[in-house]
Amino acid sequence: MSQQLPDVQASSPDVSVGLNRVGVTGVEKLVKLHREDDRPIVLMAEFEVFVDLPSWRKGADMSRNMEVVDEMLEEAVSEPAMRVEDVCGDVAERLLEKHEYTTQAEVRMEAEYMIREQTPASDRPTQATADIIASATANDDGTREEIGCHVVGMTVCPCSQGMSESRARDVLDGLDVDRETVDQFLEEVPQPGHSQRGHATLTVETSGEPAVDLNELIDIARDSMSARIYNLAKRPDEDHMTFESHSDAKFVEDCVRAMADGLVERYPNLADDAVIYMEQSNDESIHQHNAHAERAAEFGQLKTEVDGE
Repeated sequence: MSQQLPDVQASSPDVSVGLNRVGVTGVEKLVKLHREDDRPIVLMAEFEVFVDLPSWRKGADMSRNMEVVDEMLEEAVSEPAMRVEDVCGDVAERLLEKHEYTTQAEVRMEAEYMIREQTPASDRPTQATADIIASATANDDGTREEIGCHVVGMTVCPCSQGMSESRARDVLDGLDVDRETVDQFLEEVPQPGHSQRGHATLTVETSGEPAVDLNELIDIARDSMSARIYNLAKRPDEDHMTFESHSDAKFVEDCVRAMADGLVERYPNLADDAVIYMEQSNDESIHQHNAHAERAAEFGQLKTEVDGE
């Protein structure tokens, strides 16, 4: 075809209204992350790619967005080391360079991440999964990158457990068990409470590359709940998880605060202007509704609150 096709996207729209985010979603790509002295990690990642659009332009160059994603991910495979948030950052910066009409580019990625570990009691090898969350926003002021995770665990309701403990006290008192023995028994044997499947999300966003480790964020999020859960569980492991969770009963609010405490303890020197997002949602077992709590704050403010200053 010798005749050049018209660039319809560069024409003027019928309604001159600017748009914050225009792009593509659901872009699936294999991303290979190289690790020093270890096998590479291969992720099936799903990307969202956006640019802003001025009021005078009809559309964005979707094919150009896809071209940048493809180019950048191919380079990521060949690099000796790469962090997932850097992949997003590099793509966002390339988008900004290639779209002369845009002032901001955003890239978001999610992928399932496999963790090799041992079961807590039987010490058997098993695997756990976590969802990686990475994103980047590039504009004239620079690039901000975000890294984090979404994990599952187990929680036990303290209120329900408190009612069970009260019932146990009444029964033991009725059996003429002395108060000291009752206290000792209930200290050693936590009483039942209704359990929940917990979903924890923790992300850190900074100017440039976040000075945090993904695996450590996963540990902080998993440990914020009453107990970790495992894909493989022999009977000793089931007993371990049940006992651990009932020994550390937590409300949904407690889990978010535990994430804040864990992050401050692990990264006391994180930049004060780092943006922290923490979310906990629990699938209730005795209600039709679910419980939810979240907090977004700059790290400096969060650290002040955790330290009680």
